Amino acid sequence: MAPVELSHAEPGLLAWLAAGHHGSMDYMQRHGLKRARPTELVPGSLSIITARMNYLPQRSFAGTQPNLGQTTQTEAGAHPDDMPSFLQHERQRLELPTEAVVSVYARGRDYHKVMRQRLQQLADQLQAHVGPLGHRVFTDSAPVLEAELAVQSGLGWRGKHTLVLNRDAGSFFFLGEIFVDMALPKSEPVREHCGSCEACISVCPTQAIVSPYQLDARRCISYLTIEHEGPIPLALRPLLGNRIYGCDDCQLVCPWNKFAVRSSLPDFDERHGLGSAQLVQLMQWDEAMFLRMTEGSAIRRIGHVRWLRNLAIAVGNALRAQPALLTADAQALRQAVNRWSMHESEVVRDSVAWAMAD
Repeated sequence: MAPVELSHAEPGLLAWLAAGHHGSMDYMQRHGLKRARPTELVPGSLSIITARMNYLPQRSFAGTQPNLGQTTQTEAGAHPDDMPSFLQHERQRLELPTEAVVSVYARGRDYHKVMRQRLQQLADQLQAHVGPLGHRVFTDSAPVLEAELAVQSGLGWRGKHTLVLNRDAGSFFFLGEIFVDMALPKSEPVREHCGSCEACISVCPTQAIVSPYQLDARRCISYLTIEHEGPIPLALRPLLGNRIYGCDDCQLVCPWNKFAVRSSLPDFDERHGLGSAQLVQLMQWDEAMFLRMTEGSAIRRIGHVRWLRNLAIAVGNALRAQPALLTADAQALRQAVNRWSMHESEVVRDSVAWAMAD
């Protein structure tokens, strides 16, 4: 349970916005301090119930189930010793230029739908227990300072990469809230445990973590591949590597994620082989196939144009990885990306031309 009083967060929010670190996310500026004033969003709110939901898929890499037979299972049913291998596998994929890397959270069902439904079920159960309860549920769907609320309610502490960390679950989880018109006892925050570690800052490909606890979204690969609509700045394109939707680098190196827990829900299992997809394969998707293959997925929100833009840049980076790239692979990539050279979108044409340039 978190309080509705977040005035302490207002100076930091204003400074972040003033620095332009929100990039083209105009809605951040538009809502302004409303994010730090929950009662302006939902008048009458007296408390906020916070929740987290693990999203790592049940299935391990290479489509296998984790070995459950050697030690006690975690609360989600996954063997904790499997996690270092999973994290290592994900890091290794970043070194394979022909692979198309999608952020782990987006490989399954759209988390907005899954968590919102679960939160509503929880709110219904609470109402059945306590009587009429004014409430609204949110998960990354409104001007809410989710990370700050999670910290205030003791779900974890703020890591230097700005994500929330939990000692028993790392950071691979979604956050959600239930605003209620009932006064509830506030949970106690937990102590932070990052110490002197700055692995997340060092590993960031674009150095988007400009200082501990400060993220410049304009340089963040997740922002560039998802939120940003126009062409990706030339200087940043080579730094994207083969990341086509989001970026997990700061989480993959975080020591606390050796305790990450797999989801107990099949909703977050990988769809359409997105955990091992190849650039050539995904470049074959026309808009109709893109919409069909991303139905019920968070990926659909970026649209086919941004999808092609991201893929074309990844292809360009792969082609520039020669001589590590086999000739046959290079030819296949050139053929796949050249298909879109006459696309109606200038952003796509620009990205394809950049990919094909020597």
